[in-house]
Amino acid sequence: MNVSVLQFPGTNCEYDTKYAFEKLGCEVTIVWHKDKEIPANTDLLVIPGGFSYGDYLRSGA
Repeated sequence: MNVSVLQFPGTNCEYDTKYAFEKLGCEVTIVWHKDKEIPANTDLLVIPGGFSYGDYLRSGA
Protein backbone atom coordinates (compact mmCIF):
# COMPACT_ATOMS: atom_id res chain seq x y z
CA MET A 1 0.00 0.00 0.00
CA ASN A 2 1.24 3.48 -0.85
CA VAL A 3 0.49 6.08 1.80
CA SER A 4 0.90 9.85 1.52
CA VAL A 5 1.04 11.89 4.73
CA LEU A 6 0.08 15.54 4.40
CA GLN A 7 2.40 17.97 6.19
CA PHE A 8 1.58 21.59 6.91
CA PRO A 9 2.63 24.19 9.49
CA GLY A 10 1.30 23.10 12.86
CA THR A 11 1.00 19.37 12.13
CA ASN A 12 1.94 17.02 14.90
CA CYS A 13 3.30 13.49 14.56
CA GLU A 14 3.59 13.29 10.77
CA TYR A 15 6.91 11.47 11.14
CA ASP A 16 5.46 9.15 13.79
CA THR A 17 2.63 8.40 11.36
CA LYS A 18 5.17 7.69 8.62
CA TYR A 19 7.08 5.34 10.92
CA ALA A 20 3.92 3.46 11.94
CA PHE A 21 2.83 2.85 8.36
CA GLU A 22 6.35 1.78 7.37
CA LYS A 23 6.28 -0.79 10.20
CA LEU A 24 3.12 -2.16 8.57
CA GLY A 25 5.02 -2.56 5.30
CA CYS A 26 3.67 0.49 3.49
CA GLU A 27 5.59 2.82 1.22
CA VAL A 28 5.17 6.31 2.73
CA THR A 29 5.67 9.75 1.22
CA ILE A 30 5.49 13.03 3.15
CA VAL A 31 3.61 15.60 1.02
CA TRP A 32 4.02 19.33 1.74
CA HIS A 33 0.69 21.18 1.81
CA LYS A 34 1.70 23.51 -1.02
CA ASP A 35 2.54 20.69 -3.43
CA LYS A 36 0.25 20.84 -6.45
CA GLU A 37 -0.52 17.11 -6.44
CA ILE A 38 -0.08 13.96 -4.42
CA PRO A 39 1.86 10.98 -5.82
CA ALA A 40 -0.19 9.22 -8.51
CA ASN A 41 0.15 5.81 -6.83
CA THR A 42 -1.34 6.96 -3.50
CA ASP A 43 -3.79 4.47 -1.97
CA LEU A 44 -4.34 6.38 1.28
CA LEU A 45 -3.92 10.06 2.18
CA VAL A 46 -3.42 10.69 5.91
CA ILE A 47 -3.94 14.10 7.49
CA PRO A 48 -2.27 14.03 10.91
CA GLY A 49 -3.48 16.14 13.81
CA GLY A 50 -1.95 19.37 14.95
CA PHE A 51 -2.37 22.59 16.84
CA SER A 52 -3.54 25.69 15.03
CA TYR A 53 -1.79 27.99 17.53
CA GLY A 54 1.04 25.77 18.79
CA ASP A 55 1.72 23.55 21.79
CA TYR A 56 2.75 26.45 23.99
CA LEU A 57 -0.90 27.41 24.55
CA ARG A 58 -1.49 24.19 26.54
CA SER A 59 -3.94 22.38 24.32
CA GLY A 60 -6.89 21.04 26.25
CA ALA A 61 -6.47 23.58 29.05
